[in-house]
Amino acid sequence: MESNKINYVELPARDLALNKVFFSQVFGWGFKDYGPEYAAFENAGLDGGFFQADFCSRPQSGAALVILFSDDLEGALNRVTLAGGTIEQEIFEFPGGRRFHFLDPCGNEWAVWGELS
Repeated sequence: MESNKINYVELPARDLALNKVFFSQVFGWGFKDYGPEYAAFENAGLDGGFFQADFCSRPQSGAALVILFSDDLEGALNRVTLAGGTIEQEIFEFPGGRRFHFLDPCGNEWAVWGELS
């Protein structure tokens, strides 16, 4: 761990079990439960977890946008869709790459980016 660096991120989940299945299927994450209302994610690039809550994390309401990287952007979009995620914004280009936005089964907004082909 490095002092003064981002170390952990927590996000809400209306249904912990559903989000755990989704992120396991789509991105290969593992989980460690800490009671019935919290699950830490593993193998996600940054440590963090989901806590039981009746709200969701969306940039439109002031939340930070968590952005994942993929070397197969189209494949990631397909896995999100097949696992029950909702595409919020189709793949688009931005300076330095391409990305799409999606909602997980609990309504949290995420993005996935990849390098330009």
